[in-house]
Amino acid sequence: MARQGQGRQGGGRPREEKEFDERVVELARVTRVTKGGKRMRFRATVLIGDHKGRVGYGIGKGADVALSVGKATRAARKKMITVPLVKNTIPYEVREKFGAAEILIKPAPEGTGIKAGGAMRAVLELAGVPNVVGKQLGGANKINNVKATMEALRRLRL
Repeated sequence: MARQGQGRQGGGRPREEKEFDERVVELARVTRVTKGGKRMRFRATVLIGDHKGRVGYGIGKGADVALSVGKATRAARKKMITVPLVKNTIPYEVREKFGAAEILIKPAPEGTGIKAGGAMRAVLELAGVPNVVGKQLGGANKINNVKATMEALRRLRL
């Protein structure tokens, strides 16, 4: 017997439009040695952004990948920053260091696009900075490069 009045297929809540894009920058399997053996968990580093100047990052650990990504996404929502833009680029050159990671971000003329690599590129894309040049000068650790980039963008003032 078919039910009437059901407008959508299946049960559950209707899907709402996501406010932020989400990108998993790093997913690592980490182990801890205990008395009974090794305990395996997953560590996820997630970036979220709306492509309109707001971006955040989070790190989460969990027993499986889905739990760690969910935890990292919730952490990223709490660490949101707003990036100031002037003429579709950042207002001025900024250099930041976090651990061994050192980054340099420079304003760029219209039509340049995002000229940056790795974790820095992901942060700038999700922040919605259309024209910028970036360089990772120090270490290759993705988490430290994300933290250095976020700190550099947080320090920007108009």
